Amino acid sequence: MLLRRDRLIPAIVASPLFLQNLDSSVMVTALPSIATSLAVPPLHLNLAITAYLLSLAVFLPLSGWLADRLGARRVFCMAIALFSLASTLCGLASSLPELVVFRILQGMGGAMMVPVGRLILLRAVPPEGMVAAMVWFTVPPVIGRMMGPLFGGAIVTYANWRWIFLVNIPFGLLAIALTLAFVRDDPPAVDPVPFDFGGFGLMALGLSLMLGALETAGRAMVPVAVSWLAALLGAVLLWLYTRHGRQRAHPLIDLAILRHRTFRLSVFGGLPLRIAIGAAPFLLPLMLQLGFGLSPLASGMLTMATSVGALGTRVVMAQAIRRFGFRSLLIGAAVLSSLFYLGYSLFTPATPHLLLFVVLMLSGLVTSMCMICLGTLGFSEIPASRMSHATALSTMAQQVSLSFGVVLGAALLGAASFWHGGNGIDLQAGDFSPAFIVLGLVNVLSLWWFVRLDPQEGAQMR
Repeated sequence: MLLRRDRLIPAIVASPLFLQNLDSSVMVTALPSIATSLAVPPLHLNLAITAYLLSLAVFLPLSGWLADRLGARRVFCMAIALFSLASTLCGLASSLPELVVFRILQGMGGAMMVPVGRLILLRAVPPEGMVAAMVWFTVPPVIGRMMGPLFGGAIVTYANWRWIFLVNIPFGLLAIALTLAFVRDDPPAVDPVPFDFGGFGLMALGLSLMLGALETAGRAMVPVAVSWLAALLGAVLLWLYTRHGRQRAHPLIDLAILRHRTFRLSVFGGLPLRIAIGAAPFLLPLMLQLGFGLSPLASGMLTMATSVGALGTRVVMAQAIRRFGFRSLLIGAAVLSSLFYLGYSLFTPATPHLLLFVVLMLSGLVTSMCMICLGTLGFSEIPASRMSHATALSTMAQQVSLSFGVVLGAALLGAASFWHGGNGIDLQAGDFSPAFIVLGLVNVLSLWWFVRLDPQEGAQMR
């Protein structure tokens, strides 16, 4: 049984995740309204989403180093403050380029919030209490995801879309106050390691070029040769980082952490799942509003069903892991998750809203099972001295896969529109089915990793 403080700390350090998920889910619900206000096609707004996610991935490696140098609690509060300031600027943006720049700044704050918060949690909770702590840790972000679509739909329907960013300010101030009141201050490291600027440059530029190439591929934004060249150069820079990291005593992120079996599985096995998780919240509001003609509020009320399902998972998750084990839960939940994504492709404007809600809710439930299992099992073998590297690499991989999911979703929509004789901008209801079929098939790829798990893997955490 966890002490009361051990329940409070997970909830507090998860508050930035609440902010992030509230912000992200509110924004996707408001995409058509933002597009109208800024006079851009809705699909072009995926730039604002991927810019934020890419910024998260690029600046994540700074989090562990800053936490060791300045103290985790101090960095945590600074990151929340930066995120809240950038949210204000996003609310004041008057063009898509401005919104993209401010979203990058927002991502810089988010890049430090989440891994440093998880680092505080991992240092404060003993291994035998980690499953229950992870359940508490995931409640605030699920509430954020649940509130976001409904909140965003209400704001867009009855007020102005800019308030979807401005509401982050009071939440951010509350999170800082709770952190200062209840999280113990930790002193900076006595002899902090030097920052790996060379490694940071290689990784940041490599990731940016790779995702930029994916973003521009096939969209006539730049010549095709430029996209291929960017992808090739990005891949080379990331390869050079792996060589660079092996030659340094203190690399930016030590990829040797992937030698731990369960951590490696959580990163690579979770990649297809997270690609689908990144694409689905981007596609669903567009389908419901542009394809089915629903209002932002009605769309938000339906898409919040996935978060309702995810929140329901928390009630039974610890007991389910103890009864079935990580391997069985991951395999079963991944199969069901793929089937639900394939089921999304059958939605039409005539589908009853109650059926939509139930399917989305069950999909959120099984997807959440996968994420809790991976988040818990992945760190079961990591020594305390390596936690900062593990949390940074895990979160970075998560954000890159979510970014790829958004890019993939936008590309699939554009391709389907052209295939159906459209212009890639004015979307129809039938353009969304092929995208969800692909997501369901991508999701299945995680099973290749999950079936290789030993049934007793993670037994010490059950």
